[in-house]
Parts: sequence; structure tokens; C-alpha cells
Amino acid sequence: MRGKAALVVGLVAGYVLGARAGRDRYEQIKTQAAKVWDQPVVQGQVEKVKAFGVSALKSVPGVVWKGAKSVTGAASGSGTVQERAERAGRAAKQSAHEVADVVEDSVDDAKQAEKSATTRARAAKSGSTSSGS
Repeated sequence: MRGKAALVVGLVAGYVLGARAGRDRYEQIKTQAAKVWDQPVVQGQVEKVKAFGVSALKSVPGVVWKGAKSVTGAASGSGTVQERAERAGRAAKQSAHEVADVVEDSVDDAKQAEKSATTRARAAKSGSTSSGS
């Protein structure tokens, strides 16, 4: 899917840059692109992507950093090499579980944001459809 989208974008860019029709054609294409961008369905998808990005980036790095500090502390504490390795292993396992929980929560948040964005997009679309009639 990404390859097809990239191909279309490339073809459009090539046409715009290579068009001999000049500035008028460029403005016409630009206006049409703005109309597509402003459609509720497109903006709904944009909102989904934004919501996912925000929710995914919110808490994962902090948990990863905390886990790294925990593992490092466990590995550098006192005791034999085997004891330190076992403590570090337990800390790594616990950290991995914490990261997995946070990622799962982020995915759940993103799914909820997607549902909200889809509902808003449908409401906006039905509003524009009924006002356009």
C-alpha cells in the first residue's frame, strides 16, 4: 500500500514540476489537493495518526529508561558475578513486563482514539452531507 501511495505522489509531483501549463495548472492542482486534504474522512485519518503517535510516545520511553537503570543497578551491585547476573536477569524480565504493559496500554489508547476520530469524521461527514443538500 505504501509503495502505491509513494508512486502516486511521485507521479503527481513529476507532473506538477514538469507541467508546461504553467502557474494556472499548478494553482488548480494545489486547490484540488487542499479540497481533498480538508475532507472529513482524510482529517479523520490524520487525527487517528496523531492520536496514535501521542499515545505511543507518552510513557514508553520513561518505562524503558527506568528499566535500563534497574538492570544496570542490579548488574553493578555487590555480590558474585553469578548473583549480579541473576539480579540483572530478574530486573530485565520485570522491566520487559512493564514495557509490554505500557505498550499494550498505548495500543488500547490508540484504538480508543481511533474510534473517537472515526466517530467525529462520520459526524462531520453526515453534517456536511445534510447541509450540502
